[in-house]
Amino acid sequence: MNLKYFLRKLIQSLITIWIVLTISFILFRAMPGDPVSMFVKSDGMDPQVAKALIKEYGLHLPLHSQYLVYIKEMLLGNFGQSFSFQKPVIEIIAQRLPNTIILALGAQIFSIIFGILLGTIAASNRGKKIDVLLLGSALFIYAIPAFWLGIMLLSYFGVRLSLVPLFGMITPGLNHMSKWEYFKDVSQHLILPAMTFGLAITGRYAMIMRGALLDIFTEDYMITAKAKGFDRKYIIRNHALPNAMLPMVTVIAISLGFVVAGAIQTETVFSWPGIGTLTIKALELRDYPLLQGVFLIISLCVISANFIADIIYMYIDPRIKYE
Repeated sequence: MNLKYFLRKLIQSLITIWIVLTISFILFRAMPGDPVSMFVKSDGMDPQVAKALIKEYGLHLPLHSQYLVYIKEMLLGNFGQSFSFQKPVIEIIAQRLPNTIILALGAQIFSIIFGILLGTIAASNRGKKIDVLLLGSALFIYAIPAFWLGIMLLSYFGVRLSLVPLFGMITPGLNHMSKWEYFKDVSQHLILPAMTFGLAITGRYAMIMRGALLDIFTEDYMITAKAKGFDRKYIIRNHALPNAMLPMVTVIAISLGFVVAGAIQTETVFSWPGIGTLTIKALELRDYPLLQGVFLIISLCVISANFIADIIYMYIDPRIKYE
């Protein structure tokens, strides 16, 4: 492994994180409204109590002082206290993040399997009706907004057919007698959100897989394999797919970071108690510490995914030379 390249990418990632922290600090304070007015107007709160709360959260300090305190606390791993939940931000995020990860992994597994399958079938039948049908379907699905797709699927499978639960992660009021019952309940609630989120990603995976395979089909070693009389399925399975997976690995790794941010629409439609619904609530309440914490977690996922993708690619493709 090229240590110099690794260190350079690590430094670039750290600089990116610092830029993200700075942007998040400025962005949320530039939004209309402020938490100060929320404190003062809360159910006739005494102005003296409101001032004490403002001082406790450091909102009385000049912006540059708030920024220095903010960076210092973030480096120490202290995300602050949520205005609305009255709990440490890291604790709130720790409660919600696993739920989003469950949804994201379910969606990724669904999209990877079907995306690779559709892309392989389309590339293997280039120019035929099935290729046009699958490619057109992939483009159509990719263009559909996730929230609209979720509403349509929910209306049909949830309301009309009553095959899946309508909202949430577990059935309200249900007492799970065992871990298996809890797992079964969560799985039933996960089906439609994961399918919705997965379909939104499947189109991209299918198109990338198809393009990668079409490029590989023109390579000399593929022509040689055909000349040797190998079966078409054998050639695709043993020669084309392993090489086509190289760009797919990068796309999948990067997508793993973005799905945490992309879950906002899906979680909102299905009332899934994850980072997405938490972000919406924090925006409504102008909860700066919580918004900054969520924004940082999402950014870390994306930056880490890019960093890991670069490192993995260096291992799986020895032809790549990094200087």
